[in-house]
Amino acid sequence: MMQTIHSLAKRKWLHVAIALLAFSCSHTAHAQALEKPIRLVVPYAPGGPIDVTARALAERVKDSLGVVIIDNKPGAGGNLGVDIVAKAPADGYTIGISAVATHAINPWLFNKMPFNAATDFTAITQMVRVPNVLVMNAETAQRLKINTVADLIAYAKANPGKLNIGSGGNGSAGHLAAEMFKRDAGIYAVHIPYNGGNPAQLALLSGQVDFNFDNLATAAPNIKAGKLKALAVTTAQRASALPDLPAMSETLKGFEVDTWWGLVAPANTPPAMVARLNQAFSAALAAPETKTRFGMMMIEPVSSTPDQFAAFMKRELTKYEPVVKASGAKVD
Repeated sequence: MMQTIHSLAKRKWLHVAIALLAFSCSHTAHAQALEKPIRLVVPYAPGGPIDVTARALAERVKDSLGVVIIDNKPGAGGNLGVDIVAKAPADGYTIGISAVATHAINPWLFNKMPFNAATDFTAITQMVRVPNVLVMNAETAQRLKINTVADLIAYAKANPGKLNIGSGGNGSAGHLAAEMFKRDAGIYAVHIPYNGGNPAQLALLSGQVDFNFDNLATAAPNIKAGKLKALAVTTAQRASALPDLPAMSETLKGFEVDTWWGLVAPANTPPAMVARLNQAFSAALAAPETKTRFGMMMIEPVSSTPDQFAAFMKRELTKYEPVVKASGAKVD
């Protein structure tokens, strides 16, 4: 009899435990469902790397946040879309992409900005880091016997003004990387701006210019084909995609130029909502599928805490002020 009672009691508690577990799961699922879709403003046109990575993450956070709608708002070097985020309600339901251009370069490049990059946003997390690479026309490098960054600096010092450096335009990331390189290396090279990255690369391949700073993903096919000579990546450490290629900092201590972007919300977004967004997107960035997909584009996923990303953007804004001013580039 006692055994029967004990068995019945065990069954009763088992049913209670199952009911509690079901309630807990239901409650958790309910807690994960946001009241409405999140709008993620991408301040660039569809199809580019920033848009592709944003869409990939939006798909991965559906289970934790619900629907995330991508809203492409290109224009004014990214300023148009970012301004929409700055002026949106600070409830976490409108977030956007911040990038090296919009939050570090444009504030010094444009005479008038519609937003304050330092105060109008709440950082959520960094998303990615994309290495840039210092490349030379392969025939030029062979002819001048330049195989390393040190070789390039030595030749430029011995032959001031004889080397040309191309970029995608005045104030572009490639132009500013070149200005930092010239400053830190103590050399002079003639800057030739082109109307975009593709014309600049064609000019390099044809020998119209001698070297430039290009996006690794864009330059990689021509590096592998032997048309371009890669001298170094501009990240602080070597890139996993080309581990045998030195970092610029190995020759010029402290040299670091990353192409990066991340997620921000309007200023004064509630900390609890920011923490929730950070947790969801950080998990998406850490997923093996994300690393594989981004890796195919030579893009490295990078998550951070909101405080870390805020501090990083502040450092980047400070870093680019003297570079942009020294370059003389301005957009009216």
